[in-house]
Amino acid sequence: MRVAVIPARGGSKRIPGKNIKPFCGKPMILWSIEAAMQSGCFERVVVSTDAPEIADLAKAHGAELPFARPASLSDDFTGTIPVIRHAAEALGLPDEAALCCLYATAPFVQTSDIRRGLEMLESADIDYAFSVTSYAFPIQRALRITPENRTGMFTPEAFNTRSQDLEEAFHDAGQFYWGRVAAWRAEKPIFDANSAPVILPRARVQDIDTPEDWQRAELMFKAAGLG
Repeated sequence: MRVAVIPARGGSKRIPGKNIKPFCGKPMILWSIEAAMQSGCFERVVVSTDAPEIADLAKAHGAELPFARPASLSDDFTGTIPVIRHAAEALGLPDEAALCCLYATAPFVQTSDIRRGLEMLESADIDYAFSVTSYAFPIQRALRITPENRTGMFTPEAFNTRSQDLEEAFHDAGQFYWGRVAAWRAEKPIFDANSAPVILPRARVQDIDTPEDWQRAELMFKAAGLG
């Protein structure tokens, strides 16, 4: 069995109503719901939420709402893994099932990338496969600013190394995480040697946590001709 779980709590502080706020023509969460359905990967597309308005919208567009997300998993400090573990338990999924956590604020997600993640999970002995993208600038040249308003390198030994000779670095793209239910249930860490990366181009990755992020994401979305 293959299931998509879209976590979407209702208490966003920095962007009120973020999960259902209109993004380039439709409520944000619908981009994820539609991508999951159109990918052909899932027998079930489930939304985990504590908010009736999110539940009603998701249900009206074909997603399942078989359980209510408890308040204990709906605060500002709850991580993704406990939420997905709860969903797996509530759905009664077997350990061998493939469960994809697909974020509600991932309008750039593509069905082909979701399918690539599934292929990786099913073709290798791994716990997870998740979306990543590369940093635009070598992280070895990152600078810190001290309390005295002075600067310093995080990696001073890289000062005389050419940028092209530095190892490329990647970060979580914040779109989706495929995993075996056994891994979610055991709350295994995602960012380790038992996970495989689904590499995305930087032009299709934008974290959306602030109003400025939102504006930038819409500009990128339109420039890429998505939607």
